[in-house]
Amino acid sequence: MRADRLLQILALLRRHGRLPARRLAEILEVSERTVLRDMEALSAAGVPVYTDRGRNGGCSLLDGYRTEVSGLSPGEAQALFAWTSGTAAADLGLSGELSSALTKLSATVPGPALETAEALASVVMVDRRRWFAATEEVPLLPVLRDAATRKRRLRLRYASPRRDGQPGTRTVDPYGLVENTGRWYLLAAHRGQQRTYRVSRIVTAMVLDEPARVPDDLNLADAWARQRAAFEDRGPGCTVTVAVDPAAVGFFTTYSQFQLAPGTTIARLGEDAGWPVVELTFRARRAALAIVLAFGGEARLLAPDDLRADVIRLARATIDSHDV
Repeated sequence: MRADRLLQILALLRRHGRLPARRLAEILEVSERTVLRDMEALSAAGVPVYTDRGRNGGCSLLDGYRTEVSGLSPGEAQALFAWTSGTAAADLGLSGELSSALTKLSATVPGPALETAEALASVVMVDRRRWFAATEEVPLLPVLRDAATRKRRLRLRYASPRRDGQPGTRTVDPYGLVENTGRWYLLAAHRGQQRTYRVSRIVTAMVLDEPARVPDDLNLADAWARQRAAFEDRGPGCTVTVAVDPAAVGFFTTYSQFQLAPGTTIARLGEDAGWPVVELTFRARRAALAIVLAFGGEARLLAPDDLRADVIRLARATIDSHDV
């Protein structure tokens, strides 16, 4: 819309003072001729903008022109500009809207507050992706966002790990979207029961012309907290004692921490033949097996005995399956 573009031009000139028409055209993804026509429209509306021709020319806003919001403090500006999640906005298909909104808002922020916010943004970075985890592809996230905000039902084809990744079809009532350590989840009801769907496993998603059945008193944060608690409290976990090669102990503890049961820590118990001995509780027995086996000769499982037996059995089966 032209009105939207005029506001963006005003915000950019307010922030930079002077910009070449070519640069404005690049930012706004329009032609230079369109930018010059917009400058004429702003001037005709009484906004003190002007265009200088020539090598050092450009589009400018008269010095001293302000559209500031007097109540915005430096701390509030930092919260708005530095802590807005650009990654989440991009995943949701809103990166352009976020950039446009911040550009407009910058025209209303007092100069000192804006400088403070930009200074913080240059020294703080938020990386929500876990160590050793690949970035998940979530191309359907904008579709899910649309359905959740408009409260419309969704028909999904979902590759559930319980079905060996074979997609199944289900119709759900979307409650909302949750981003957790770089992974997106759809919280929804299927046949009246609350469920969690990992967005990267959704193969297709179709928004239906049917209203979603969402409880009137639904609080997304509370619903997610209950779902998370149910997942994390599924059992006592599996406590193991492992001797680790001194050269690998740092990597072993870092790698293991992502599979630890909630509320547990890695305890040092001394040494075994010069190797540090650690005790840790995994979320599940299978996770303990996988990590001990992954470190091969750099990890020596000391307890429990039944898990040691399984490690030996699986190690021998691995050797047999690779014997050529």
